[in-house]
Amino acid sequence: MNEIWKDVPNYEGLYQVSNLGNVKSLPRIIYRDGKIPVPLKGKTLSNVLKKRGYLCVVLHANGLKKQYEVQQLIAMTFLGHVPCGMKMVVDHINDVKTDNRVENLQVVTNRHNACKTQGRYSSQYKGVSWCKSSNSWMSRIEIDRKSKYLGLFKDEYKAYLAYQKALSELTVKSPQAK
Repeated sequence: MNEIWKDVPNYEGLYQVSNLGNVKSLPRIIYRDGKIPVPLKGKTLSNVLKKRGYLCVVLHANGLKKQYEVQQLIAMTFLGHVPCGMKMVVDHINDVKTDNRVENLQVVTNRHNACKTQGRYSSQYKGVSWCKSSNSWMSRIEIDRKSKYLGLFKDEYKAYLAYQKALSELTVKSPQAK
C-alpha cells in the first residue's frame, strides 16, 4: 500500500499524517527571540506510548504545544472527525490501540465503542467479568468514565442481564432516546 500524506487540520504547512499512521513535521524556518531565523528539518515524529495504550505526539504552533493521540490526528485528517468530547470517538476496528492505519479506524459513538465485543475478557458478555475472590460473575457499567457496580452473580447470563437492564435504563434517560 502506498503511503499518502495529508496536512493536519489547523497545522497546515507544519505537520502531516499518513494513511499508515505516521506523523511528520515539515521543513520550515522558525524565529528565535522573534528575530533569529532557524531552519528546521522535516522529520517523522517519535510516538510516546501512554498508560491507556495509545500512541501520542506533541505538535507545536505559534509558540504553543499540544499533545494528540495519533488516531485522533488520522481520523481528523482522513475521516473528517471533529473531536467533540466523548460523544463521538475514534475506534480501532481490530482493537489494537497502536494500529493507526486509516483502514483500521472508524468514528463511532462512545456507547458503541464501549459495547463492542473485544473477546479478550473472562466473559463472553460486555460488562461482565469473572471475580476470583468471590468465585462469581461481576457486572458493572461505565457511565461518564466512572464504573458503576451492578452486583455479583453465580450465573454469567444473569450478570449480563443486569448489565443490559442498566444499559436500557441509561438509554431511556438520555436525551437522544426521546
